[in-house]
Amino acid sequence: MDRAKPSAVEGSITAGADFLQLDVGEAPPGGRADWLAARLRAAIADGRVPVGARLPASRVLAAELGVSRGVVTEAYQRLTEDGQVVGRGRAGTVVVATPAAVVTRAPAPPRPPEVFAARPDTDVFDALRTAPAELDLTPGVPDLAAFPRAAWLRAERAVLHRLAPADFGYGDPTGTPALRLAVATWLARNRGIRVDPAEVVVVAGVSQALGLLAQVLHADGVHTVAVEDPGSLGVRQHLNNWRLDTPPVPVDAHGLRVDRLEDSGAPAVMLTPAHQFPTGVVLDGDRRRRLLRWARRGGVVIEDDYDAEHRYDRPPVPALRGMQPDRVCYTGSVSKLLAPALRIGWVLVPPRWHGDLVAAKRMADLGNAALPQLVLAELMDSGALERHLRLLRRRHVRRRDAMIRAVREHLPGAVVHGAAAGLHLLVTLPDKVDDTALAAAALRRGVKVQPLSWHAQRPQPPGLVLGYAANPPGDIDRALKTLATVLHDLPR
Repeated sequence: MDRAKPSAVEGSITAGADFLQLDVGEAPPGGRADWLAARLRAAIADGRVPVGARLPASRVLAAELGVSRGVVTEAYQRLTEDGQVVGRGRAGTVVVATPAAVVTRAPAPPRPPEVFAARPDTDVFDALRTAPAELDLTPGVPDLAAFPRAAWLRAERAVLHRLAPADFGYGDPTGTPALRLAVATWLARNRGIRVDPAEVVVVAGVSQALGLLAQVLHADGVHTVAVEDPGSLGVRQHLNNWRLDTPPVPVDAHGLRVDRLEDSGAPAVMLTPAHQFPTGVVLDGDRRRRLLRWARRGGVVIEDDYDAEHRYDRPPVPALRGMQPDRVCYTGSVSKLLAPALRIGWVLVPPRWHGDLVAAKRMADLGNAALPQLVLAELMDSGALERHLRLLRRRHVRRRDAMIRAVREHLPGAVVHGAAAGLHLLVTLPDKVDDTALAAAALRRGVKVQPLSWHAQRPQPPGLVLGYAANPPGDIDRALKTLATVLHDLPR
């Protein structure tokens, strides 16, 4: 068939296909079908066209190559006779097998990363996330299986139905007006913050908010931001990355020691007052009042509203931003409420920094993707997000209770902290336990946890930070049994 005289189309087009970068000029005269079949066979063999992939329609590929359709159909027929592809009618021609002569060797399994080998570096969370483990108790991870896919799809369809073509262009770097209004309404209803939507800046999660705030503060002469101790290692890494010093301020059962903050001389502080990470304590009323007095004297407060939505056994705690908007920078996100993969958060800053922060956001990325913002706004406006939160609270309570029972049964010497809210528990252990060595040994046994020492700058009791939200009760119990075995075998 391929030996027929070339058509006028074939003779007049020097073409190539995007598919496999095929160039018909490489084919020998009179052997185009042989050449194409060989190229397809090689691509199937080396995995560029995997099993299950659909080949281009013969008419489309012929037009791209500038050959007759018969060349392509003959090449496909040869692969069909070899048993590598099958025609499935309207579903097209599908790859079903690799060439019999090709022997594929399974790659050697990757060696587990030495996550706990030394002092945690900036890539330690990436290393821990990719480390293989059967049971993952990483803190801060919501129940990703509970993501409201049906509600998201309904909201996305509604948004796409009413979008105008212009809405797909570049937008406001501060975020879509719809989401900024929805966030302002959400904060007023749920966090006691009255804010004009124009003050809301949509960001790619709290991590980007911290980076933007760090740039703005550094440019304004603020080179030190005190942090809670123990407190989030990730927060310290972000602030340090932008050349800010992060001296520790102790945390006790009442939250941040504001007296120690005053003694430190730091001009700014970063804290999680609604649910402190990792201890889970709430900044109490006396400390809040003293902190706000410190701020009125010229201090700057960065408030991460960490886990504020996830409360179970205590009343809601108002945000500091609602009490002192001209001295508090506030940030939040949907990473713990929906999914970190959405990369959607928001930041509020005092008016004197708003323009600089918007300029930094514009230079960073020209603004977040608009479509997810609009879908999230639809979820907020329709009440679907609040319904999802109520579902999560019921599920999280069951999983939290399962973890507390498992700790009491399998780690009788341990003490549980921060159970009234959040997505994790802090479990402190008897003295003389090396919590980093315990976490490393647990990972080797297939259980992923974080040691408390990661999140401390000063000496702390040994402990583990254990996430429960993403695990059913049975898995939680199995993980704690494994931790108990590892702890028993650990050298003291």
